[in-house]
Amino acid sequence: MSPALARALRRALRPVVHLCIALGVTYPVLSRLLRTVFFEVALEDFPLPGKAQTDSRLSLLTGIHRKEIRRLRTEPREAAAPPPGVSLGGQIAARWLADRRYADESGRPRPLPLRPRRKGDPAFEDLVAEVSRDIRPRAVLDEWVRLGVVRIDAEGLVHLDERAFVPRAGLDEKLFYFGRNLGDHAAAAAHNVLGGQPPLLERAVYYDQLSPESVQALAALSRRLGMEALQEVNRQALLLQERDAGRNDATERMSFGVYFYGSDARTPSAPVPPAAGTRRKEDEA
Repeated sequence: MSPALARALRRALRPVVHLCIALGVTYPVLSRLLRTVFFEVALEDFPLPGKAQTDSRLSLLTGIHRKEIRRLRTEPREAAAPPPGVSLGGQIAARWLADRRYADESGRPRPLPLRPRRKGDPAFEDLVAEVSRDIRPRAVLDEWVRLGVVRIDAEGLVHLDERAFVPRAGLDEKLFYFGRNLGDHAAAAAHNVLGGQPPLLERAVYYDQLSPESVQALAALSRRLGMEALQEVNRQALLLQERDAGRNDATERMSFGVYFYGSDARTPSAPVPPAAGTRRKEDEA
């Protein structure tokens, strides 16, 4: 392993290891999981055209003993399914944020009654029914209230948290989005490092020597601009998805995300000395 790759992986893995320790996951447990991931990636992502993936080749690619490779072949593969309600909930929240029928004059998701109060008025049960008729809207609402995705005001109107869909409660739901978002971000960065064409969007702006007040101001600005970008991409994605319905080649997926990190957030990261003579860095992998 090159020193540059070792430094990059050490920095990238530090928050993951912090999360593991905080949740009681020890090194031997993570090591067994990493071994399984090495096996799966080698098996699925590095085939030889026209040849079977032999135990010997998988052992060569991963460094895992052939006996262990044979054992891993017999293990049941865990499905990467989201927790119950996450996939459906994400679709409902995306439509609420994207469909202008459920938006106010400024384009923000409007508060909705559970049922229409006048004929033709948008309501929460109509929103849910447009995504799925197999689940009761009241069940979705009750779960979202529990997770902190929505709140109900004194008039009985349902308000969507515009930071949705990342529930404030429910560890399984949070971990699902942690894995999906971090995985896609890392995949985009790895694509660019390996020279994939065309390069994918994966950029960030870095500053140091800032006061806590300045970091808080930049966090608020980033949150506002980030939500605007996410909502616009979400609206366009919904329109294009509806346009592409029924096409044989409509098999692709995409993800677009934003993040903000400030050192006052107490999130662990490896210390990195600033480059000599610079206070700003904009980088693309």
